[in-house]
Amino acid sequence: MRTEDDKRLIHRRLVERIVGGPGQAPADERRRAFERGELSESLRPLLDKVATSSGQVTDVDFDRAIGAGLTEDQLFELVICAAVGESTRQYQAGLAALDQASGDAGAT
Repeated sequence: MRTEDDKRLIHRRLVERIVGGPGQAPADERRRAFERGELSESLRPLLDKVATSSGQVTDVDFDRAIGAGLTEDQLFELVICAAVGESTRQYQAGLAALDQASGDAGAT
């Protein structure tokens, strides 16, 4: 059974790999997708939907990004970064809530 530290290490390695590892999309653009940072108008709608309401992603969103000159490989990487970025924010918020609840439980 993995310890919590092992799980966090694996997660950190995943993030390092998708954001900073070799890829077709530039690393700075992958970082912005992961962080929901400054993105081009052709990417913003798609990556926002991926991060917040993935069920609403349409072919039009993909076509717009590809029409702006992105390859399918680049787009795939950016979508993964956006999805893992949002999952990471949720994961960190959950861990913070658990830490807070554990601290509060010990205080009462």
